[in-house]
Amino acid sequence: MNIITPMDSANQEVWIGVDVGTTGVRAIAYTEDGTNVCSSEAFYPLLTPHPDWAEESPLQILEAVQEVISKTAAQLRYKNKELAGIALSTVMHSFAGLDEGREPLMDMQTWADSRSAAIVREMKKDEALCRSFYGRTGCPIHACYPLAKIIWLRQNQPELFRQMRYVGSLKDYLFYHLTGQWVIDKSAASTSGMYNEQTLDWDDEILAYAGITKDQLPPVVSTTYSQGLCEEAAKALRLPVGLPVVIGATDGVLVNVGIGAVEPGQLSGTIGTSGALRMLTRQPKTDPQMRTWCYNLTDDMWVAGGAINNGGMILRWVRDKICHYGGSALETLDIDPYDLMTMKAEHVDAGADGLICLPYFTGERAPYWNSELRGMFFGFSLNHSRSHMIRAVMEGICYSLNSVMAALKEFGDVKDIRVSGSFTKSKLWLQILSDVLNQPITLPDNSEGAAFGAAVLGFISSGRLKSIADTADLVHAKKVYTPMEENVAVYQQLYDIFVRLYHNLQREFADITAYQQKL
Repeated sequence: MNIITPMDSANQEVWIGVDVGTTGVRAIAYTEDGTNVCSSEAFYPLLTPHPDWAEESPLQILEAVQEVISKTAAQLRYKNKELAGIALSTVMHSFAGLDEGREPLMDMQTWADSRSAAIVREMKKDEALCRSFYGRTGCPIHACYPLAKIIWLRQNQPELFRQMRYVGSLKDYLFYHLTGQWVIDKSAASTSGMYNEQTLDWDDEILAYAGITKDQLPPVVSTTYSQGLCEEAAKALRLPVGLPVVIGATDGVLVNVGIGAVEPGQLSGTIGTSGALRMLTRQPKTDPQMRTWCYNLTDDMWVAGGAINNGGMILRWVRDKICHYGGSALETLDIDPYDLMTMKAEHVDAGADGLICLPYFTGERAPYWNSELRGMFFGFSLNHSRSHMIRAVMEGICYSLNSVMAALKEFGDVKDIRVSGSFTKSKLWLQILSDVLNQPITLPDNSEGAAFGAAVLGFISSGRLKSIADTADLVHAKKVYTPMEENVAVYQQLYDIFVRLYHNLQREFADITAYQQKL
């Protein structure tokens, strides 16, 4: 391992990794050996003013980011530890039009915004165009990508489109307000659908298709690019002017770094609000069937994978709408509703007595890239209960990840799967994932993922770590879950039905989505 000689923790360099998520942000201070020194978190709302819209206020997010950095830095001062710098991780696929002063003209469209689904449907009629764009960008044609969002703005809000001087994302907006410099990292750029992964620059032909020009987009820099904290931000955060701020990467690709899945054949698996499977590659990799994406991590490292739209958000739906555990009654009894749900699901055999959940409540990304999908429970009979529905949701989300796994296996042998995300709190869910994938899965001792991954890029930028491969020795297995043979057989049979349901109901999915959009 290429790492400096270990020092007393009191003398080790400390970086704050800032993990900006869909509805909240965490700032965690780390030493270079991966020790979590202190942390802070804040939250902000996801705005859904219309069906298929999913927006956030960039101003609210900026305030939340400033709050957690300031609080974490204050804790470091109390612990008599010096802060070496700040490194950023943000969610993917965000878009907001900016004015001349690079301030937002609109709320920011998030990855979950699917208002451009009709535009995507038209684009997909031209298979040659889709294959050309995918081959150059590593991004399948889908409503989650800023490419489709920009076209939607041009077609539906032309006056606002004309006012848009700059095309912004969450990463460049935050970095600009922290440093005064407007740039975007390769990782965030590669998740836009407009960045050419061969030329490592914005793709002029795709920009012209969207109706924008390169001078409207920020220059692209390395994920270890550093700039000093500007005077205004330093004053707000009570930190020194010039403190290094590393632009970092996106949360999805940084998870691999944060949990030590950095060697060939290692995968990271995540279930949080959504879910994903990812593997590192030395060069951009695309799938002939266009099932997966490929994004940049560092100058010589890429991440191929697939993200599913519907993860823990579906279990939350069951909690609130089916079990009605969302109130304060359980809090009064000091009971976690998810613990209660897991306990109920544990009393149901693998396969939920033939109840299958297709968890496509918000459409789907990988491997189908179809915003017109909708959720369903299949196989109901009178013996099924809420407990069966809970287990069926857990299993259905794992079936979706297994569909992604089928594509990734074609990129190379899978030797190790490490997991992160809120689902790691559930031993049952971890076992279900192992059984469905028919693979051992490793729960690391550090499951914070993206925040540590961002901090690692900070340590690399300062020279304290040589490369992301150094994290392989910093993260260790907390527990390994192995497949249970009797459950594997059950899940293989039901997974086959799960896949056939998707393929056999294409017209019905499209028709019900069209009906719902008229409501």
